[in-house]
This record gives sequence, structure tokens and C-alpha cells, in this order.
Amino acid sequence: MRIDIITVFPEMFRGFLGESILSRAVRAGKVFIRTVDLRDFARDQRRTVDDKPYSGGPGMLMRPDVWTEAIEAVRTPEARVVLTTPAGAPYTQRTAEDFSRAEHLVFLCGHYEGIDERVRRLVTDEVSMGDFVLTGGEIPVAAMVDSVVRLLPGVLGGGAAATARESFGEDGLLESPQYTRPPVYRGLAVPDVLVDGDHGKAEAWRKRQAIDLTSRRRPDLIERGGTLVGGGNDEEN
Repeated sequence: MRIDIITVFPEMFRGFLGESILSRAVRAGKVFIRTVDLRDFARDQRRTVDDKPYSGGPGMLMRPDVWTEAIEAVRTPEARVVLTTPAGAPYTQRTAEDFSRAEHLVFLCGHYEGIDERVRRLVTDEVSMGDFVLTGGEIPVAAMVDSVVRLLPGVLGGGAAATARESFGEDGLLESPQYTRPPVYRGLAVPDVLVDGDHGKAEAWRKRQAIDLTSRRRPDLIERGGTLVGGGNDEEN
């Protein structure tokens, strides 16, 4: 897979892409990731990428000419061009799985008051990371890149099994509680069902816990049978 990230702050991705699973995936040749400085496509010495909006209004808008030339310079015929926007479809695990099957992803990191509407004609996917406001698209794009790359074949050490339990489309439930050593810590013990060696009972316990946890914390997911957003840690996989 190839991923291009167009941004006015490419340095924000340096540490993120140089550590952990993403770095190993790049070194192993599972994915090629490149940051592209939008200012390289500006037309003046000040490398200006924004201007005042027509008819007035607060803030500055990102120019369509700069964005168009940047996108056209990096996209391939099979590329999916992704823009984060409050008007986009909610980003879910299913979206990540869909993106992980693409050959080429181009992520657009908006800034300031947004991007000129005419840039949308080049966009294939508009997604929203949630109903909140950020100063730019870099953080949402970083989250999407992480969620996509970890799904690529051979990236996680456990293979397909490493993501099987978190395939939210199967049962639409939050992941059940997990435990590791020591068996008792400050008076809190690991449930007996997880340590007695009966895998069938352990799996049934996990299922019950997942149903209970989802009912209490995310009842909306049970009502609509939707896809969940998880926050697991793959570092040890």
C-alpha cells in the first residue's frame, strides 16, 4: 500500500511515523508512507496557501489552486483521496477495513477555516472523526493511518488472529475486560474463569462481559447494531 499525506505541517508526522508498528511496517515494506508539504505548491515567495473568504467571514480559507496542484501531483488512477470534515461519514472500524484494501490513499489535512469548496471535486471519501473541533486535520489523519496500517497483512505479529477478536462487524460489541500477571494485585484478583484452563467457559465469560459492558457504556451500539471504535494496544503483538 502507498499512503500520501498532504499537510502544511509535515514535521508533525515525523515522530509518529518513526516509532512502533508504523515504523516497522514501513521498514518491512508493507506500506510506503510519504508526507507532502502543501506549501511546496504555493505560487509566491511567502509560500501562501490561504486567502480571505469571499463575502467576508472570520479566518482564512485554503486556496483551491494550491490544493489541486498538490493532489494532482501525488494521486494515481487508483487513489482514494480522503478529506476529514464534519460533513463526512463517521469513521469506523469498517471504514478502516475498507481503506486497508486500497492500493493508494491520499489524505488531505485541512487547516484554518477550511478548504475552498472546489477542492471537493477531487475528493473520493469524506469522513468525520467525531463531533468536535480541532485546529487541523493532522491528528485525525494520524489516527486513520494507524488504524489502516495495522490491518495490512503481515503488519501485526499475530497475523489474522491479532485482529480477529476486534473485528467489530461480527457482533457489534465492545471488547471484554482483559487481565495479565500478577494474578492478584492490591487485593484485586483475575477472574477464576480466565485462569482455570477451560477455554470454552472463558470465551462464554468474555461474551457475557462484552454484552454487559456495551449495554452500560454504549447502548446506542446495541440499538443500531453499529460498528465500534476501539482503543487497543498492539505494541506487544
